[in-house]
Amino acid sequence: MGFFSRKKEQQPANNDYAEALAKLTAIADEAEKDPIARELHEETPVDGRLYKDENKQALFERLKTGMTRTRENFSAGLSAIFTASEIDDDFYDELEEFLIGADVGAVITEEILDELRDKVKEQHLKSRADCRNLLIDSIRSRMETGENEYKFEDMTSVVFVIGVNGVGKTTTIGKLSSKLSLMGKKVLVAGADTFRAAAEDQLKVWAERSGVQIVTGKDGQDPASVVYDACNAARARGTDVLIIDTAGRLHNKKNLMDELAKMNRENLLVLDATTGQNALNQAREFNEAAPLSGIILTKMDGTAKGGIAIAIQAQMGIPVKYIGVGEKIEDLQKFNASDFVNAIFDVETADDVT
Repeated sequence: MGFFSRKKEQQPANNDYAEALAKLTAIADEAEKDPIARELHEETPVDGRLYKDENKQALFERLKTGMTRTRENFSAGLSAIFTASEIDDDFYDELEEFLIGADVGAVITEEILDELRDKVKEQHLKSRADCRNLLIDSIRSRMETGENEYKFEDMTSVVFVIGVNGVGKTTTIGKLSSKLSLMGKKVLVAGADTFRAAAEDQLKVWAERSGVQIVTGKDGQDPASVVYDACNAARARGTDVLIIDTAGRLHNKKNLMDELAKMNRENLLVLDATTGQNALNQAREFNEAAPLSGIILTKMDGTAKGGIAIAIQAQMGIPVKYIGVGEKIEDLQKFNASDFVNAIFDVETADDVT
């Protein structure tokens, strides 16, 4: 079995937050002298506890703030639909138009409406207002992730991060590395996207920002050889999580893929949420080349739609594991179905049940 197939030993409590925070303090002290240090200080959370469960409400408020445009769009659109009182054919037509326009997609929209019609009949509902909670519950149920979606964080794992240029892949790797590092994990980043200009330099900057180690190759080098070197380095350094930056070209390297099959492995695809249904098409194409274990949606703060998160998870059965709702490092958040739905429907607290 490969090195990455073994389970990681139990981490001690609190996982060296003091050391991480000491590094951030040092960065702050240098901020006035060094523009790069200043940028790092601005993009780094001042307290690693942001990632702990007891701060869920703070994270939820950040999520709501980041998704302001989406929430305003949903609120305005649904308010117009639910203003009328009678549940008639126009109600379902208006709801269909709204959901498709929000990038939920035709297939999932039809499923939601069929379910809504059935429940309206079963519960003998007469008012449109009574259907709002049914709509929210229907959407939420299609977005729940399994309990084991983040098990790789507690195992010695290798994470492949793939995606087309421009989706924020390198930035996402930096944020994910920082997130894991502040959780007490020993992280190694590998730059295997050797065919993209400046990819190595960008990754080095983010590795420095995140305080993690990095292994890189040369421009045009065979990505598989970079991954091989990174695996050896991870083994030698006692790495918890190896994160590999790749454009997805490794799937045709049979020997490498056979070896990686022995590892606890995540294939995470980074998608730009502002591209709507095009993001769904990218997910389909990448999933055919290398079966995906999760999606990272970036730029959720830049779209007024947001339904693509619903479409991908419900239609493809691939969980959205992280979403990006801003430029700061802490703005990459673990995906929580209830929090996401509550944020776009303007429910007040995290994990509220509508």
